[in-house]
Amino acid sequence: MIRNMIAAGCAAGLLLCSTGQALAHFGMVIPSESIVTQKKKNIDLTLSFSHPFEMIGMDMVKPEQFYVMLDGEKTDLLGSLQEQQVMEHQGWATNFKVQRPGVYHFAMAPQPYWEPAEDVSIIHYTKTIVAAYGDDEGWAEPMGLPTEIVPMLRPFGNYAGNSFSGQVLIDGKPAANAEVEVELYNHDRSYAAPSDYHVTQVVAADENGVFSFTCPKPGWWGFAALSEADYTIKNPEGEDKGVELGAVLWIYLDEYQAL
Repeated sequence: MIRNMIAAGCAAGLLLCSTGQALAHFGMVIPSESIVTQKKKNIDLTLSFSHPFEMIGMDMVKPEQFYVMLDGEKTDLLGSLQEQQVMEHQGWATNFKVQRPGVYHFAMAPQPYWEPAEDVSIIHYTKTIVAAYGDDEGWAEPMGLPTEIVPMLRPFGNYAGNSFSGQVLIDGKPAANAEVEVELYNHDRSYAAPSDYHVTQVVAADENGVFSFTCPKPGWWGFAALSEADYTIKNPEGEDKGVELGAVLWIYLDEYQAL
């Protein structure tokens, strides 16, 4: 595990040196559907740790936790994960059968990722929300993660061009002035950024941890609110190092359909 973490971190460090920019990391939990209907009752979920716009992957060891919550009931899905290549690196995947109406909150708690280029370990608590069979109750409920983004716009059934709003929480409390990084998952490499600054958008939350961002294109959009943990983790050399915590939420935006 540590050997993989070192190798992946060194590769990322070389990339930073060659591009001259610090690429944003995103935990990713991407379902095949954001809305489940009777036509397709099963969804595939892919888990990774990546740079989503530039489609640069990193190896991710098996998460510490992966589960779904429905109406306050938690179901462990960790045992269902199968290793799968994501952006040519180690990721994970599973298939989930949606058996009844509801709003399904999927969450991943990864193992710490040592990033030598930033001299920190990274832990991104990542979630996505899927609606099924016409139900839309409970989408604004927090999951109780150490840090998370709670949507203030219903996170499904939206169009590209909508403004998404969310509230950043740390230990259940609003994270005043949190910085939120935003990226489009450029999975089919349809887009190129005009400059390095355009790869990762950045927005600041207000004193209540609330932020808004207008998503201009259809697809999966990731929001990552970053904070510094009040504890340290030993790096591969046994030294105590800081920890970057990420509250990550993925939402999907559709295009209008022509008649």
